[in-house]
Amino acid sequence: MKYIGRFLGWILLGINVVIAGLLLLSAYSPYIQPQEYPLLSCIGLAFPIFWCANFLFLLFWLVVYRKYTLFPILVIVACWGTLRTYFPINLFEEEKPENSIKFLSYNTMAFALGEKHTKESPNRVLAYLAASDADIICIQECIWMSRMKQKEADYALRNYRYKHYYSFAGGFNGLACYSRYPILSAIPIKYKDSRNGSIVYRIAVGKDTLTVFNNHLESNKIEASEKAIYQEMIDTPNKENIASGSRMLLKKLTEASAIRASQADSLVSYIKELQGEKVVVCGDFNDSPVSYAHRVVGQYLQDAFAQSGNGLGISYHENRFYFRIDHVFLSKNMKSYECTVDRSVKASDHYPIWCYISLE
Repeated sequence: MKYIGRFLGWILLGINVVIAGLLLLSAYSPYIQPQEYPLLSCIGLAFPIFWCANFLFLLFWLVVYRKYTLFPILVIVACWGTLRTYFPINLFEEEKPENSIKFLSYNTMAFALGEKHTKESPNRVLAYLAASDADIICIQECIWMSRMKQKEADYALRNYRYKHYYSFAGGFNGLACYSRYPILSAIPIKYKDSRNGSIVYRIAVGKDTLTVFNNHLESNKIEASEKAIYQEMIDTPNKENIASGSRMLLKKLTEASAIRASQADSLVSYIKELQGEKVVVCGDFNDSPVSYAHRVVGQYLQDAFAQSGNGLGISYHENRFYFRIDHVFLSKNMKSYECTVDRSVKASDHYPIWCYISLE
C-alpha cells in the first residue's frame, strides 16, 4: 500500500510539472513572435486556467505532502508579474489629485448599431458618454451610419467643444475623439488592413501637451456562423464539435495574432520616439494582457488598469468570450487612479474603460 501511494504521488507530481511548464509558457508567451510561432503565441489566453490548476496543486500538496508545496510556490513567484498584470489588486490606492483629468476609451459598436437617439428614448451610448463627465473621450468603431447620426452625436456631446473623426478606407470602421481641451493635431497611422488603424492626437491640457494614441487593432473576425459553432462546443461538448470548434478558433486566433503583432510593432515605433513626453495609448487592442501586442506597446509605458484597477476587468463580454482586450497605457511620468472597466452600460459588445490621470 505504501508503494502504491508513493507511485500515485509521483504521477501527480508529474502532472503538476506539466501544468507548471504550461503555466510558465503561457506567462512568458508575450515574448514569442506571433508571425514566427502563431500557435504558441496564443497560449497566453489559457494563462488563468493553468494558474488556477497550479494553485489547486499547491492546496493539494499542503494537505497531502507539504514537501512538494515549494514547487508550485516557486512557479507562482516566477509568474507573479504576469498575474499582477492580468489580475491586479489595488485596495489601498491614494486619493486622486484635484487637478487630475478623467480619460475614457470605448468601443461603441457603431453607437449600439445606430440605435435611435430621442429625448424620450436616448441612444444608450450617447447617454452614457454625455453623463460620464470625462474630459477626453476616445471612441473606436465610430461608424455613423448616416450624417444625421453624426449630428445627433455632436448634439448629445455638445459640452465637448473639440472633436475629431476619422474613417478608415471603405467606411467599415472609424475612430473619434471628443475633448474639453483643444485638439492641436490628429495624424492617422494606417495599417495594411483598412478596417484597422490608429490616430495620434496632440491635445493641449493647460500648460502641458498630451499625446494620445487612439487604436483599433486587428480583430479575430469570428463570423456569426463561427460563433454558433463555438457556442455549440460550450453548450453540448462532444468529440466532433470540440474538434471542429477548436480548429476554427485556433485558425482565427493565430491569423489575427500575427497581423496584430505587425501593427503593434508599427505603433511602438512611434511611441518610443516620445520618451519624456506625456503619452496616453488607448483603445481596442483585441488582445489580452498576456499577449505580444500588450507587451510590445506597454514596454515604454505602464498599464493603467494594472496600476489602479482591480480584478479581471473583462471588457469584451459577448458570445462567451470574456477577456480584457481594451486597454489604457500611460507614460511613466504620469499616474492613473481608479481605473475602471465600467459594466453599467451594455449597449456595445465592449464595456468602456476609464481612469483619472494625474499629469504631474
